[in-house]
Amino acid sequence: MEIETEELKELRRELHKYPELSGKEHNTARLLKTYLKKYKPDEIIDNIGGHGFAVIYRSNNPGSTILFRADLDALPINEVNNFSYKSQHEGISHKCGHDGHMTILTGLAQAISQNRPQKGSVILLFQPSEENGEGAEKVINDPKFKSLKPDYVYALHNLPGFPKGSIIINPNIFASASKGLIVKLTGKTSHAGEPENGISPAIAMADLVKELTYLPSKQYFENFVLITVIYARLGEIAFGTSPGYAEVMATLRSYTNEDMESLVKQSKQIIVNLSDQNNLKYKINWTEEFLATKNTKQSVDIIQQAAESSDIEVITKDKPFHWSEDFSHFTYKFPGALFGLGSGENTPQLHNPDYDFPEEIIIPGVKIFCEIFKRHLNQ
Repeated sequence: MEIETEELKELRRELHKYPELSGKEHNTARLLKTYLKKYKPDEIIDNIGGHGFAVIYRSNNPGSTILFRADLDALPINEVNNFSYKSQHEGISHKCGHDGHMTILTGLAQAISQNRPQKGSVILLFQPSEENGEGAEKVINDPKFKSLKPDYVYALHNLPGFPKGSIIINPNIFASASKGLIVKLTGKTSHAGEPENGISPAIAMADLVKELTYLPSKQYFENFVLITVIYARLGEIAFGTSPGYAEVMATLRSYTNEDMESLVKQSKQIIVNLSDQNNLKYKINWTEEFLATKNTKQSVDIIQQAAESSDIEVITKDKPFHWSEDFSHFTYKFPGALFGLGSGENTPQLHNPDYDFPEEIIIPGVKIFCEIFKRHLNQ
């Protein structure tokens, strides 16, 4: 297997230089498709779930269809690095390492083009809109994807805090469920000198922030849950006016989908109770919804065997990560697994403005995907 390492590094830097936000990954997808055509796939299916696309290698013999996924989108974070390939798009950068994920999947295309499947098929899926939690579901519901019918699905995510090139696995749940909560409370404005003539949501908002924050400590849940209040607004900057409107936003997290259902139910009840007590109208919206990423043990075993056969260190986690990943929609519907690829114990954390995907882990990422592919071929 000949992998053009320098070529992959150049691609990674080009992707890093021109990042695009969720749902706007048009040029990223175009660049990758142009690049991937030289590896002679049997088919490229465009515009799956937005700007997503699938690169397909088929054999002429029956067998399993294996899907590997990478994510296309960047984050609304201004980069503070000053290297030559620094983001050229103000306020947008690849601070989650998706540029590296795309590069690894391109390296897998290089490898497969030299050792095409002898049975079954391989799908390399480049998915849009991972960061806002919308992309996976849109892809899965797209009629173009439904015709592909994968038997197994795999994805990796680079992870600071772990040795470079190590593989991090969890045979059960890899990453938590999460949901964004938006609460709008409406009362009635009045003169600030006569607040009794209005209906202020101030006390209700303060109580809501407090009760949501402390809800996870109550004995309603089987495992870890967390609510983080991320934003609150009351009224307007007008010293003569008593407020009539408040807004609170929070992120709900849990290890399991069942606890998320309970967390949502209890949060709703708090909002309803406080609104009733304070004579307020309320509106609840949910956004950026991620399921818990539940892995299939058989697929995790294959990942572990693939790593060990490649002399790659394997680290087993006994608890899920607190962050979320929309690959959960794939593992909810298909057997498979999400796993970690260590990006360095002293590397800046994901979503930090100085994060940069370490190029030393491109080849370990390609190797582990290749070994997973080979092991399914040999089943």
